[in-house]
Amino acid sequence: MLTPRILIVEDESLIRWSLRQKFEERGCRITEAENGAEAFDAIESNMFDLIMLDYKLPDTTGLEILRRLKQTDTDTVVIMMTAFSNVEHAVEAIKLGAYDYIAKPFQMDELLFTVGKALETTQLRREVRELRHHLQHRYGFDRVIGKHPTMQGLFETISDVASSGASTIFLTGETGTGKDLVARIIHYNSDRAPNPFMNITCTALSETLLESELFGHEKGAFTDAKHAKKGLLELADGGTVFLDEVGDMPPALQAKLLRFLEERVFRRVGGTEEISVNVRVISATNRDLETAVEEGKFRRDLLFRLNVIPIQLPPLRDRGDDICLLVDHFVALFTREFRKKITKVEDSAYKKICAYHWPGNVRELRNACERAVLLSKGETLCPEDMVLGRNNQIGQGDLLANFQLPPDGIDLFVLEEHLLRKALERTKQNQSQAAKLLSLSRDAFRYRLEKHGIT
Repeated sequence: MLTPRILIVEDESLIRWSLRQKFEERGCRITEAENGAEAFDAIESNMFDLIMLDYKLPDTTGLEILRRLKQTDTDTVVIMMTAFSNVEHAVEAIKLGAYDYIAKPFQMDELLFTVGKALETTQLRREVRELRHHLQHRYGFDRVIGKHPTMQGLFETISDVASSGASTIFLTGETGTGKDLVARIIHYNSDRAPNPFMNITCTALSETLLESELFGHEKGAFTDAKHAKKGLLELADGGTVFLDEVGDMPPALQAKLLRFLEERVFRRVGGTEEISVNVRVISATNRDLETAVEEGKFRRDLLFRLNVIPIQLPPLRDRGDDICLLVDHFVALFTREFRKKITKVEDSAYKKICAYHWPGNVRELRNACERAVLLSKGETLCPEDMVLGRNNQIGQGDLLANFQLPPDGIDLFVLEEHLLRKALERTKQNQSQAAKLLSLSRDAFRYRLEKHGIT
């Protein structure tokens, strides 16, 4: 935090002077007010990290100032001070949003400790507000790019759903169409945005772990349950839970999810207490669940319960000129990220891109653009830069097919070091880009650099 700014609202000049001395010794900037009128003037013209507010003032009460302050500013922390301490005043001050309530005469060490914790709270509140603002910008409605009529209708539906009280939403569409992005947009543009967005992929965990992650567990529920743990549904109370690939959820968990959706209560694994939460459940799948129902792999009653507000995301090949808009967006994005100087995409490259059927949809297009920008040599992207389909691994298939193992074999350790150095050479020592060339995470790439002593 920068230099903390504290407003002291107190009608006794000696107390104001004493507090000013103590706080200024600790690097704080102090503003004083001896009555309510001066306090309101100071609050209107400045932003404070902390307000020390006396209960009894010549022209008003501290509670009245607190009441008016919280109508316009919910971040600034207020500590009430009074020589007329009683439980009733304390309870009322806390209800109105005061951080703490202290009585005169002060125990200075205790006061300074409380002020320190209060300033930490102010900093945390502002960081949370900035994070929320960032997330709301990152997941604004404008993050879904598209002018095709189908997409315009989708925007309208998403906006209506986000502002509604709908508690169960079902996203369908092929892999890579942006279901995760739409789920986040719905959350961060709703009144649930201040509360958590929790997501889980139903194919990523075993049935036991998935149940524990969703519903939580009690201590001793299974061998490794050494402590009680809240599940995602409990942690997301007031917010949103996103169940990705819900069509692959194990049958036993389908029954438990159905009960939760119908009654909005659940039990932790190994628990007996009914826990009630208020969450919006957004589920998504790229599977045909009607077929899964017919095959006995998915419960029909659960499908009905999930399918309250269905939203179908169209495949990229059905979005017409949106493909070119997305190419421009991704090329500009990765040009900035990789500090390239690409200024144009050739018309022939657009034609090649639009003629492709994009089975991986927007995700595949993004990856293709990233690869093209990363490996480009000039300022213009040409058709040869856009490697599509089975060739999207930069010719790996042909390369491996033509690779001949030397008669005496090859040292795999030496070969790995050679590939690491070549990747760094190709990307001008950019480790993130080099890792992508070798389909490694940055951490895995760095581990291999250390193993081979490459600095």
